[in-house]
Amino acid sequence: MWQVGKRVAKRKAKGAVPSIDPETKRPNKSFVASLLGAAGGALWFLRRRGNDGEGSGSA
Repeated sequence: MWQVGKRVAKRKAKGAVPSIDPETKRPNKSFVASLLGAAGGALWFLRRRGNDGEGSGSA
């Protein structure tokens, strides 16, 4: 019974992940949006992390 539950859960998880549409060979909109969001978040994190040591004191 446990194996059947795992198989169903894997199938649902694969269906929920945004990916490339096999018919048109183009990524769907949610996939593109998630990539842009991840890239923007990474840039924001790296910029803030790089500025922590410089000029943060107001003495």
